[in-house]
Amino acid sequence: MRPLSGRPAATDADRQRPTATDSDRQRPTATDSDRGLENGMDTMLFDTPAIRALIELAIAEDVGTGDLTTMATVPPEQQGHAVVRAKQDLVICGLQLFGQVMRRVDPAIVCTPLVDEGGPVTTGTDVIDIRGPVAGILIGERPALNFIGRTAGIATATRACVDAVAGHRAVIVDTRKTLPGYRALDKYAVRMGGGRNHRTALDAGILIKENHIRAAGSITAAIRQARAVGSHLIKVEVEVEDLAGLDEALAAGAELILLDNMDTETLRAAVSRAAGRALLEASGNMVRRRLAEVAATGVDLISMGALTHSVVAADLSLRLLET
Repeated sequence: MRPLSGRPAATDADRQRPTATDSDRQRPTATDSDRGLENGMDTMLFDTPAIRALIELAIAEDVGTGDLTTMATVPPEQQGHAVVRAKQDLVICGLQLFGQVMRRVDPAIVCTPLVDEGGPVTTGTDVIDIRGPVAGILIGERPALNFIGRTAGIATATRACVDAVAGHRAVIVDTRKTLPGYRALDKYAVRMGGGRNHRTALDAGILIKENHIRAAGSITAAIRQARAVGSHLIKVEVEVEDLAGLDEALAAGAELILLDNMDTETLRAAVSRAAGRALLEASGNMVRRRLAEVAATGVDLISMGALTHSVVAADLSLRLLET
């Protein structure tokens, strides 16, 4: 695939470049990166058709027919060294994605993570070392930062929520409220922040919600119909809005019960009433300041759509150090 950086194929210009010197040999090689390994991470995790297409889309919409500024100011053969730097305290996530974007722009770009994926990073820390054609680095800068900014933002927010329930049994889980096309990335970022994933898609489990119950006629009927078609390997979760609904769901044999938009006292009563007969998930407008209070009721899970539908991108920047 032709590089997007405008770097020519093997021509006279290539042959005029300096040969390998001690300085060149000290640079990170592309060997590990080419094998799909970066700092011990399996970069093939996201080497899927869907994510490759997402990367193609991100680059195409940003580059258009070509980067006019870079073509005007940067010689195609110019080599350089850059870093990605954290401009806030964050949980780093998306190191491999950043490298994938850069390699799509120009395979000659080598990205070496300087920190561990999923780890805490303080303001001013360099998180990725980048070496290669300057034109390619500059063309890939914004799409690559957009990806890592989103994933690190989700991971950072998730870690704060996980920390808020520390000492309780409750686990923070996400929802399907993700940006279209980004679900695998968004849910990966939640895991890197210490949270867990709810259903990845509708075929990943049975969750009977209010509209399903209305269509079926009752909680009991909906659970019965779900069991009639669902595999014995699939658990049935049902959403309830009050304690009467909880009682009906328990009597019908639901293994998981989603307690929707209940206040703290009702959640506490639900935990007492269920007495361990089903896993209980608190959901509905969950915000970080309320998490410790909700977790103290004894629920097993707290699901938060805000982890992925209200993302605040982490602040990272790319700085060219030398050419």
